Amino acid sequence: MPALAPPVADERSALHEYLAYHQSAYFAVSYALTDEQARSTPSASALSIGGLVKHATAMQRSWMARVAPAPDPPPKDPRPFEEISKEFGDQHVMRPDETLDGLLQALEAQNAKSLRLVETADLDTAVSVPQDIPWFPKNQKAWSVRWVILHVINELARHAGHADIIRETIDGATMYELIAGLEGWEIAGWVQPFKKRLGTNGGKPVDRNVC
Repeated sequence: MPALAPPVADERSALHEYLAYHQSAYFAVSYALTDEQARSTPSASALSIGGLVKHATAMQRSWMARVAPAPDPPPKDPRPFEEISKEFGDQHVMRPDETLDGLLQALEAQNAKSLRLVETADLDTAVSVPQDIPWFPKNQKAWSVRWVILHVINELARHAGHADIIRETIDGATMYELIAGLEGWEIAGWVQPFKKRLGTNGGKPVDRNVC
């Protein structure tokens, strides 16, 4: 059925298919947006669709960089913590010099790398917990690859929900019509693909893109 993850046969296929499913949400929620709309922050949150796409890419890159060399730790980042923290903040913002197309291409490339690791990594291998980052637990020395993949799926799902709310605030578009528009399907009497129509942006009429 459209808009559902496919059936799975075992643990690895479940991790792979649900990771791919939640990765795909960012392409649907971005469907037919302009750069200006993707950069906008119309809800109570300071987040934007473009910023969430950017964060989904960087978040996966960071975690998979720990999975790839496991059980060895990744190379230590030599930069001061302040610089690392500034970069982390920038992950959530779509800058004026960035385009939605470019951000989605970067996400697509990272998604493929993440899925390849899920296909090949030993799920029981220990992934070291960095002790120099304040928000990681000090009493935990390692997670398994399995835990990391589940955490990434959780992060993608959580932020895709944020993105759904922001998108609906921009122009009223909701998940099923966006997926139907992106994938080219419909369910008669229930779901129609996203079409151009007048929506609202903070109470102001906006003209939406043609599918």
